Amino acid sequence: QIQVVESGGGLVQPGGSLRISCSASGSIFSLYHAAWYRQAPGEERKFVAQVDRGGSTHYVDFVKGRFTISRDNDKNIVYLQMNDLKPEDTAVYYCTAFAPFSKEYWGQGTQVTVSS
Repeated sequence: QIQVVESGGGLVQPGGSLRISCSASGSIFSLYHAAWYRQAPGEERKFVAQVDRGGSTHYVDFVKGRFTISRDNDKNIVYLQMNDLKPEDTAVYYCTAFAPFSKEYWGQGTQVTVSS
C-alpha cells in the first residue's frame, strides 16, 4: 500500500510558474508509475502528465512545452513544474501512483489558480 499527498498549489498570475509536489510513503515508491491529473470546476478529471518507474515521461498535448514532470525516488517525491501558466490551467491537481501489481492510489489534490 502507498499513500500520496500533494502540496505546493496556490495563486499565480498568467505567465507565471509554479511547482507542485507529490510525496509518497508506505511502500517502495520506485516500483510505481506516477501521474498528475487535473479537474476544473464542472469538468471531468483529465490526464496531464506521467512519469514511469523507469523514468519515461508522457504529456497531454495542451501542456507539452510548458509542464515538466520528474521524480526523485530517493525522496519519494514526484514534481510537476508548470511554466507559462494560463487561466485555463486553473484546477485541482491530483497525483496518483499505480503499478501492474497494485491498484491506483490517489491524493486529495492541491488547488492551482491562475488569475491576475
